[in-house]
Amino acid sequence: MTGERPVPAGRRIARIEADAYRIPTDAPEADGTIAWDATTLVLAQVSAGGHTGLGYTYAHAAAAALIIDPLRDNLLGHDADDIPAAWAKMNRSLRNIGRPGVGLMAIAAVDVALWDLKARLHGTSVVRLLGRVREAVPVYGSGGFTTYPVERLQRQLAGWVEQGIGRVKMKVGTQPADDGARVRAAREAIGTAPELMVDANGAYDRKQALAFATQWAGEGVGWFEEPVSSDDLEGLALLRDRMPPGMQVAAGEYGWDDWYFRRMLQAGAVDVLQIDGTRCGGFTGFLQAASIAHGFGVPVSAHCAPHLHAHVCSAVGHLKHVEYFHDHARIEAMFFDGLPPLRNGALVADADAPGLGLALRQRDVERYRVAAPELP
Repeated sequence: MTGERPVPAGRRIARIEADAYRIPTDAPEADGTIAWDATTLVLAQVSAGGHTGLGYTYAHAAAAALIIDPLRDNLLGHDADDIPAAWAKMNRSLRNIGRPGVGLMAIAAVDVALWDLKARLHGTSVVRLLGRVREAVPVYGSGGFTTYPVERLQRQLAGWVEQGIGRVKMKVGTQPADDGARVRAAREAIGTAPELMVDANGAYDRKQALAFATQWAGEGVGWFEEPVSSDDLEGLALLRDRMPPGMQVAAGEYGWDDWYFRRMLQAGAVDVLQIDGTRCGGFTGFLQAASIAHGFGVPVSAHCAPHLHAHVCSAVGHLKHVEYFHDHARIEAMFFDGLPPLRNGALVADADAPGLGLALRQRDVERYRVAAPELP
């Protein structure tokens, strides 16, 4: 007898929906290379057996159109239990369209929804389905945008410290001449104990970055993110070797697939590999990237989407922390009930809640909905 076994009706994917929402920032924001005034959240919902799982990514609204076509047609009728097979199908369906970028962001939203759905179908939580290595996922406060006046920068970073978060990160690179004074002001605001982290988003050249690293060692900066472009692996490796003692080089947030992360690690470019599950294909892609980093003996840090990453990062032993990014923490609190709470500088995913434990606040967020380009 040949052919695939019939999928039980209770596990057969019956419906896939996607929506895009554009949420204005609460103030002008910028980093060393770009400025923005809004963030778009793309939501995927996948249903089977009377249950619905949800997942989301931060991307262009075009990701919602890709979820509807071609991802939906490739998954309808698929067994909701077989997430690796679904993930492979989605990747194949984008071969001639383009997987990196918006394509993998669309896959990410659906993949997370599938994990949520599978856990709900089995009457358990995503963290129990994955298996926990930790109950609490440490975070660092992240914001400190270059558009902020010094007073707002200090108030935001100090506020996180007051909440029990022992690490905070600020943006640098828009006006390099001002960066030294801004870093000193940040240190004054948070005191001597918390770790101070800086993120240049690739805005500096190599010599600039090295000069700032030397200067900021005196301010106790322990993390220098993308001191040069993430595409300059040779430059990252060079700076990593020359950083002052105790200062780590981090990058990887723009990684789309295994090949990207492998090249970065083979180049010896980072002390900590950043992974963003909303960009690299969801929880499935995140775990693959984390496994590669583990093989190189390099710890990982989750980039943005803090309440989403709290679930998958509960299963990662070589995790350093999750980025508690101001925009995303704010948006997730607006959009969902059932978020992992922040306790003593860590997020705690509820292992007894069904799936991700999230419920969309449909009425509250409807006003942010936007039409996805060419959505059938």
